[in-house]
Amino acid sequence: MNIKNILVAQTPPVSTSPYSDLVAKYGLNIDFKPFFKAEHIDLRDFRAQKINIPDYTAIVFTSRTAIDSFFEICKGIRYTVPETMKYFCISESIALYLQKYIVYRKRKIFFGDGTQHSILTSIGTKHKGEKFIVTYTDIVKPELNRSFNKVHIKHDNLILVRTVHVDLKAIDLSKYQMLVFYSPSDIASLIENHPDFKQGNMLFATYGPSTAKAMKVAKLKSVIEAPTPEAPSIAKALEIYLKSSE
Repeated sequence: MNIKNILVAQTPPVSTSPYSDLVAKYGLNIDFKPFFKAEHIDLRDFRAQKINIPDYTAIVFTSRTAIDSFFEICKGIRYTVPETMKYFCISESIALYLQKYIVYRKRKIFFGDGTQHSILTSIGTKHKGEKFIVTYTDIVKPELNRSFNKVHIKHDNLILVRTVHVDLKAIDLSKYQMLVFYSPSDIASLIENHPDFKQGNMLFATYGPSTAKAMKVAKLKSVIEAPTPEAPSIAKALEIYLKSSE
């Protein structure tokens, strides 16, 4: 199929993006439109989860949005997080974001390499005795929860962010030859907005195993899945795909 128009389910980049070279090289038109938005929970939703933050000594973050929501909740309940609290983040960039709220000290902030398994590695045996809050969006990642249970780490899950599907009905999907998804929520939004959607000739690219799995559950097929050793990003995977199609 001749690919000219691609829709990426993300917020438009503020400057250049990894897709810029592909636009120049292949004459593509790439539009950006988020398929869902993240909203912080309110105090009522927080209290319904029956989590008493002072009971915990460590917290796990996998997104900046969860960090914002956590400290907003603490402000709402008038709780000052003690300096003894330990923070475990899925990546360094998320760990650095904590500087918005706390003084960054390496002795209490730890981070992984972007994978869920790396969170457990950063905890190791040294911090296994802490009592953890594991923060999530409203889609709890069962793999992470199972991993904590498997190594017998005391923890409770706390949903801090709700995903809300964006209204996509005004978008003419038929003008695109490919849709690029980065989250299972993108697929859920597509189905909610277009319950009778049929793939037909539409091509899909997905990032991450959970997104690829959600595609299969929705009975849709991806022609591009990243990351792989050869293609750590969607942009690189798309470049390989376009080159092979020449």
